[in-house]
Amino acid sequence: MMRVFVAGATGTLGVPVVRALVAAGHHVTGLTRSAEKRGMLERLGAVPAIADALDAAALDRVVREAAPTHVLHLLTALPRNGPVRLAHVRPTLRLKTEGTANLLKAAIAAGAKRMVGESIIYAYGFAADRLVTEADPPGGPEAVPWLNEVVAGTRSLEDQMLAADRAGLIEAIPLRFGFFYGAESPSTEFSMRMLRMRGLPVVRGADDGRAGFIHLDDATSATIAALERGRAGEIYNVVDSDPVSMNEFFRRAARESGAPAPWRLPLWIARLTMPYAATMMTTRLAVSNEKAIRDLGWQPVYPSSVDGLKQVVRALAGP
Repeated sequence: MMRVFVAGATGTLGVPVVRALVAAGHHVTGLTRSAEKRGMLERLGAVPAIADALDAAALDRVVREAAPTHVLHLLTALPRNGPVRLAHVRPTLRLKTEGTANLLKAAIAAGAKRMVGESIIYAYGFAADRLVTEADPPGGPEAVPWLNEVVAGTRSLEDQMLAADRAGLIEAIPLRFGFFYGAESPSTEFSMRMLRMRGLPVVRGADDGRAGFIHLDDATSATIAALERGRAGEIYNVVDSDPVSMNEFFRRAARESGAPAPWRLPLWIARLTMPYAATMMTTRLAVSNEKAIRDLGWQPVYPSSVDGLKQVVRALAGP
C-alpha cells in the first residue's frame, strides 16, 4: 500500500486520481487550500489537508503530518471554463515555479520516496512541426515573446524535479500531458454546452494546427502507473494516439453530441480577443505516447478523441 499525498486533489485530474487510488486500497491525503472542500475529499475517501501550496511553512506541516511514501504534484489554478489569455495561466505558472519548490522541499523533508508531477506538452515549446518524442530537446525562444513565460514556468517544474532526482533526494517523474477532456472536466462540460448553443466557434485558418489530447480516465491511469512503476528521472508524454487540430476536436464534439456545426471565427479576431487560446489552436505540436505505453505498461482506453467523446456524451446524458 502506498501513502500518497495529492497536491491539487480537488482539481480536474486530482479528483479522479484520488478516487482511483482510494479504490485500489492506498492511503490518500488530499491537499486543498479551501476548507470548504474538506467534505468533498472525505466523500472521496481521502484525508483532507488544508494549506496553500504557496505557504511553504503550512505546506511543510501538512506533508509531514501525512508522512507520504509518494507525492503527486497536480497543482493548477486555471479558470473552470479554460484559459483564453495569459493572465488566466499565470496563477498556474506560479504553482509550477514556487509551488513546485515548496512541495519538493516538503516531500523530501517528510521522507517521501517518489514524486510525480503534472507538466504539459508545451514544455517542448510552440514551434514544433513534427511528431515529438521525449528525446527531442526543448525548442528555442518563441516567436511570440509572451509564450516564453508559459514555457519557462512549465520547464521550471520539470527542471526542479529532475535536479532533485539527480541529487538522490527523491525519485521524480514529470508527466507531459495533452489537453484534458472528460465528463468530469468543467471545461469539457462548458464546451459541450456552448457548442449546443452555437456559442463556441472554430478558428478560420487553424485547421493545420495539431495538439495532443487525453481523456481524464486515461490521464488517471497513466498517473497511477507512473507512481507505481515509472522509471525515476524520466519524462513521459501522456497523450492519446490521434493528434488533431483543436478545430477538429470541437467539430468531433459537436458531431458526437448532436450539436450544430461550429461557426468559424476569423483568426485575426481570435488573436485579439483570446490570444492564448488562438495560439493553442494554431500551434502544430503532435507528441508521441510510445514511451509511456512501453515503459509504464499503460494503454489508453480511448486512443482517439472520437472514442473518448462518445463516452463523454453518454456520461453527460446520464442514465
